[in-house]
Amino acid sequence: MDIIILGIESSCDDTSAAIIRNGFVLSNRVANQDIHKEYGGVVPELASRAHQLNIVPVVDRAIRQSGISVKDINAVAFTRGPGLMGALLVGTSFAKGFALARQIPIIDVNHLHAHILSLFLRTEDEKEPVPDFPFLCLLVSGGHSQIMIVNDYLDAKIIGKTIDDAAGEAFDKCAKVMGLPYPGGPLIDEYAASGNPAAFEFSKPKIPGLDYSFSGLKTSFLYFLRDELKGNPNFIEERKSDLCASIQKSIINILLDKLVIASEEIKIKTIAVAGGVSANSGLREAILEAGKRRDWKVFIPQPKYSTDNAAMIAITGYYKYLKREFGNMADVPFARIKV
Repeated sequence: MDIIILGIESSCDDTSAAIIRNGFVLSNRVANQDIHKEYGGVVPELASRAHQLNIVPVVDRAIRQSGISVKDINAVAFTRGPGLMGALLVGTSFAKGFALARQIPIIDVNHLHAHILSLFLRTEDEKEPVPDFPFLCLLVSGGHSQIMIVNDYLDAKIIGKTIDDAAGEAFDKCAKVMGLPYPGGPLIDEYAASGNPAAFEFSKPKIPGLDYSFSGLKTSFLYFLRDELKGNPNFIEERKSDLCASIQKSIINILLDKLVIASEEIKIKTIAVAGGVSANSGLREAILEAGKRRDWKVFIPQPKYSTDNAAMIAITGYYKYLKREFGNMADVPFARIKV
């Protein structure tokens, strides 16, 4: 019998719905929220209101595109956290209402866990390989930077994490300092393509073990620009591509240095990167090059599955469904990871 999961993602500013059948993607619809650009970042209240407007049409489109009927859906998987509380409440409430009306189970999903399982997203026609267990996963997003050992679909352990800012925050905040509009990370990637990554050097954190830190790099970048602008008010505009290429290289080097150490210490050569920052072309190229030099088997999600999407929620729900790990109507969302 087919197992069909409806996935709902509403952790930040993207409203998404997807249908997974037997572990394969049938549809994955995403509605973006452009309103946040004029504020230079996501405004939580505006995000939750936009989710309320978007969620019904997005789910409707996902079901129509998949070709299945509502009555075929076996369970609803939803992002329980972490994320913006108001945004999460919209997705959680919809999932509960849908499941209650159809008398089917709900499955609560950790958003970060779902990013890892985005590595396994495929349509029935796609034949790309997927990682074997165990593998190391570098999980990099706007709010998190972690190295994890993934032993199974539902078994992952954090072995390194950021002690302050995440890599995605570093990209966005450095972009903001340069006057780039939100979201700044993709724009840094775009400008970096025509810049010289060796043009400028910034301070590198000295953090023991496998943990990360990006606050010092961000401060170094800020002070560097402040000093240069004193002598040349047009410095940023004149050297924008070189600045973007240099800060991107610095962030990537910090990420990869710890990943290399983890691989050598744990003796795992199957390496993956996931999360929103995995869409960065510089990071993708750098990890592929490192893989060639170090004989790694490297896995990176397709760009459409790197950023927030409901397909990753649905496939996590699929594997939890197989183990009968269901949620209940008393489940409430959480904004931060519970320690």
